Amino acid sequence: MAKKNLTYSEAIAEVESIVEKIENNELDIDELAKNVKRVSELIKFCKAKLKSTEEEVEQILKDFEDI
Repeated sequence: MAKKNLTYSEAIAEVESIVEKIENNELDIDELAKNVKRVSELIKFCKAKLKSTEEEVEQILKDFEDI
């Protein structure tokens, strides 16, 4: 999966880099499959990070309302 301590910004940057290579036909067929798999892993990581952050923000706002 994603490397340890990967940040959301790093993951997005890596996805953008891979997409650019795909769009520019810079990958051969073997690299293409590997990179598409990596993009899939990065997207899963980003979705999980967004969900986690959303839940954390909602909890903070809820706690703030209780003050």
